[in-house]
Amino acid sequence: MDLGLSGRVAVVTGGSSGIGLAACRLLLDEGADVALCGRDATRLAAAAAELTARHGAARVLAQRCDVLVKAEVEAFAQGVREWRGRCDLLVNNAGQGRVSTFADTTDDDWRDELELKFFSQIHPIRAFRPLLDESDSPAIVGVNSLLAYQPEPHMVCTSAARAGVQSLLKSLARELAPRIRVNAILIGLVDSGQWQRRYDAAGTTESREKWFAALAREKGIPLGRLGDPAEAARAILFLGSPAASYVTGAQLEVSGGVSRFI
Repeated sequence: MDLGLSGRVAVVTGGSSGIGLAACRLLLDEGADVALCGRDATRLAAAAAELTARHGAARVLAQRCDVLVKAEVEAFAQGVREWRGRCDLLVNNAGQGRVSTFADTTDDDWRDELELKFFSQIHPIRAFRPLLDESDSPAIVGVNSLLAYQPEPHMVCTSAARAGVQSLLKSLARELAPRIRVNAILIGLVDSGQWQRRYDAAGTTESREKWFAALAREKGIPLGRLGDPAEAARAILFLGSPAASYVTGAQLEVSGGVSRFI
C-alpha cells in the first residue's frame, strides 16, 4: 500500500536512536525528507551520517535540540522553515521511563517527569504549528506508553505523566481538527537503548538473547519477545500518513498483546 509519504516533510524529535531513528529510516525509505533532532550531539551526528549515506545529504536535516528548551525548539523549527518551508508530519518522540514507587519519588522527580513528558509534546507542537499549517495533509503523532492506560506501581510517576499526555493529545485532536490530525501510539516493551542499558547494568553472564527472552516471560508478553523499534515506527508512519486521512484522536497499541485493558 502506498502511504502517500513520497515528497512529504517529516520532523522527528528524539530521532537519533531507538524508535525515533527507526522512524527516520522508514520515512526516508518511503520517500519523505526528514528533519531530526536530539540532545546528544555525538549520537545525532552518527544517526545523520547513517541516514545521509543511504539517502543523500539533501534529504536529511539534523539539528541538536533539547525539546525542554523552548528557544532551541523554536530554532529547530526555524531551521526546518529555511530548509523546506513546511512540515507535513511531526513525530514527538522523547523521554524514557522513570522506575520509582510513590514512596521513593521526590517532589523534584515528579516535577522533572511531568515537565519532560508534557513539554516534549507542547514545545514542538507550538513551534511547528505554523509549518504544519503550510501542509495540505498535516499530522502529529505522539509516541506514548501503554502506561497511560495500564499504570504500574513501580513506575507511578511515569504512569501518571503518560496518562496526562494521552489526555492532552486527545484534546488537541479535537482542537486542531479539521486542519491537523493528532494521533498516538502506545508502546509496551521495545528493545531500545533503555533496555540495553538495563541489561548492561545487570552485570549478568547470561547472553543478551536469553536475558531479553526471560524478560518477555516475566512481563507476560503473549508474543514472547520485546518489540523491535521498526515495528513501532511502522505504526507511526501509518498514523502520520495520508493513508490514515480519516483517523484522528486515536491511539494504536504496539505492545505484543501485553495490555489488560479494553
